[in-house]
Amino acid sequence: MALSVGEIVNGKVTGITNFGAFVETEDGSRGMIHISEVSRSYVEDIKSVLKVGQAVTVKVISVADDGKVALSLKQLEKPDEGKKAAAARKPRTREAQKPRKKYEPAPPVTSPGDFEWQSSSGGGSFEDMMSKFKRTSEDKMSDLKRGESRGYSRRGNGGGRK
Repeated sequence: MALSVGEIVNGKVTGITNFGAFVETEDGSRGMIHISEVSRSYVEDIKSVLKVGQAVTVKVISVADDGKVALSLKQLEKPDEGKKAAAARKPRTREAQKPRKKYEPAPPVTSPGDFEWQSSSGGGSFEDMMSKFKRTSEDKMSDLKRGESRGYSRRGNGGGRK
């Protein structure tokens, strides 16, 4: 007799893996309960919930074209049963948790000299620093252009200036 989706059947656990349990129903059909379908609460180790040879009542949640049958215990649980199972588990303790790193903000900027881009000579206004940067940048660009016109290249066979 073929199983149909939504049917509730009795069976016996025939095997257990890390990802689920295999069940043989009373009529001889076989199916699998995935670990996510064992309980409404989190199941870390399926062997703590099911044992080989245990009698179970399951719901058929799907039947694939190739004959694979997916079963569920979770869908037969009442909504509050999962909470009771979760309460029965060992509670987490503070010692088991990793300590959190304490957030430490960056130190405040107290003077203009704290900035890395500030010149060591005391600086001046922002406009002075920008004009100095522009001059330096223009000098470097003209050096690069002169080097290219002489046949030096920044890429290529390794020749050229640094």
